[in-house]
Amino acid sequence: MAQQGTDGGEPQVPRSPSGRIPEWVLDEAAGRPPEPVPWRAPAPAPRRRRGWAVLRALVIVPLVVLLSLVASVLVGPRTWPWSPVTPDLPAATPSVTPPTLTTPPDRPTAGREAARTPLGRPLPAPPEGGTHTFIAFQEDGVTPVAYDPCRPVHYVVRPDDAPPGGEDVVHAAFARLGEVTGLRFVHDGVTDESTTLERDIFQPERYGDRWAPVLVAWETEEQNPALAGDTVGQAGSVAVSLGEGPRVFVTGTVSLDAVRMPEILSFRDGARTARAIVLHELGHLVGLGHVDDPEQLMYPEARREVPDFASGDLTGLSVLGAGPCVPEL
Repeated sequence: MAQQGTDGGEPQVPRSPSGRIPEWVLDEAAGRPPEPVPWRAPAPAPRRRRGWAVLRALVIVPLVVLLSLVASVLVGPRTWPWSPVTPDLPAATPSVTPPTLTTPPDRPTAGREAARTPLGRPLPAPPEGGTHTFIAFQEDGVTPVAYDPCRPVHYVVRPDDAPPGGEDVVHAAFARLGEVTGLRFVHDGVTDESTTLERDIFQPERYGDRWAPVLVAWETEEQNPALAGDTVGQAGSVAVSLGEGPRVFVTGTVSLDAVRMPEILSFRDGARTARAIVLHELGHLVGLGHVDDPEQLMYPEARREVPDFASGDLTGLSVLGAGPCVPEL
């Protein structure tokens, strides 16, 4: 996915007459820095074209960063005060504890689950380094926005329309991302949230006194128009800041095409390709942008030769796993 600040896009997975997945998959970013960046789904006939020629909206990372933010998946930070959040759906987990009277109406009690030190350590960046880009930066224009490493990043999965084996792919991808970044990802089970769009990042009646967890869902084009055409995935995160403090991602969304992903999983080596798609999306989720290097997973054209994070991806993820701890949020 091109940059988007948070989004992730997924590759096109063209099919050959034999049903095998061709050697390439296009990832077209159709989002904006604040929106989720999607990848392209399988094209009817595989034709080798450079991703930059096919990608129209998000191939140029700088342009993406300049686009306006989208409420559902903002990549740019917001500052307090925010307007109160009014959940419009019944709680998915009856056992959650509602905020106390001292809790601000628009955000959780500060320091929820915050530890004094990072919960893990990112893998050392490869000695050779590699090409990588970031979606959003702090005020210094150099330090990338990242998730707080001193507290776990929770995620939930909406099981509706999930293809056989789909959730296993998602969990495996989060496990790999945690291994690389040192961030602790915690699966909180299933949810009944109806959409990844226009999503409240604080839903006390559903999730309790904490930031809403990352939402992973399989959606149709009707549910998420961004999945129209060949787009098979979209992801993004919301960053917030308190006063002049650092910006921190607190939650996000990952939308996977409920129609095309099952097709991809049915291909030979489909689980491998699907995992690469989800890994690419999760790279966007934690702050990586697209690169013009075909040897990296974050290249907008996915290739069978690159099923996992490569040296440049790992270099960027090492930095994102060492973001600031912000207990006051």
